[in-house]
Amino acid sequence: MTGHNDPLLEARRLTKVFSGLAAAREISFAIGPGEILGCLGPNGSGKSTIVKMITGFLEPTHGEVLYRGSGIRGQLAEYKRRMGYVPEQPELYSFLSGWEYLELVATLRGLESRRFREKARALLSGLTLYSSRDAMIASYSKGMRQRIVLIAALLHDPEVLVLDEPFSGLDATSALVMRKVIVLLAEQGKAVFFSSPVLEQAEKLCTHLLVLNRGSAVVSGTIEEVTAGFGLSGIEAGFMQLTEQTDADRIAQDIIAAVRAPAA
Repeated sequence: MTGHNDPLLEARRLTKVFSGLAAAREISFAIGPGEILGCLGPNGSGKSTIVKMITGFLEPTHGEVLYRGSGIRGQLAEYKRRMGYVPEQPELYSFLSGWEYLELVATLRGLESRRFREKARALLSGLTLYSSRDAMIASYSKGMRQRIVLIAALLHDPEVLVLDEPFSGLDATSALVMRKVIVLLAEQGKAVFFSSPVLEQAEKLCTHLLVLNRGSAVVSGTIEEVTAGFGLSGIEAGFMQLTEQTDADRIAQDIIAAVRAPAA
């Protein structure tokens, strides 16, 4: 039994080793009701490995994932019923229409038919997909597919949301709407894990940050704590330094110099 402020989702010293190489090392965090944790880092930093472990698709080499204080392995079916997941690369049944796919998801979730129809109409309309509901998913653009996956993740009103680069392929309006939806869901007591390589998205959305580099956590805390820790250098410069990314200013200048170089 958990209290109102106890974590809904928690990771304790999560480690995953592949062929002797650690993709994630000793990663710990806790997300309580109303909190949005942004997991940031460059490609290859371990974000996707962590997502797979906290969704139950990948067994940790060491450590554990807890839902409401108990390990998810002992309650995996119940945990997945309480979780909504948006993968980085959605795999959909392209021979189904958008409506048929959502209907299939609702059936698997045990959602009553009338309730499904009400929810699906509202969500499809809100994400400007209602007019395309009967078109085959094979004809959908990447952004349309992403919106269908987002709707599928929200249909059953999950308590925990795991979002792996959820804005990939979305146009500016849909991305803005989804940011506002995620904030409102958090305000209603949901716990949100948000993985992204884009610092700007996390700054606008998250209450907490976890920054990864080469499989290890290099900083974690509330947005305020992380911002204060970076001081005058600013959060963007601090992020670049922590993740050992290249000097963007220097590279940009080198590219311009190459473009402007006179012909031999």
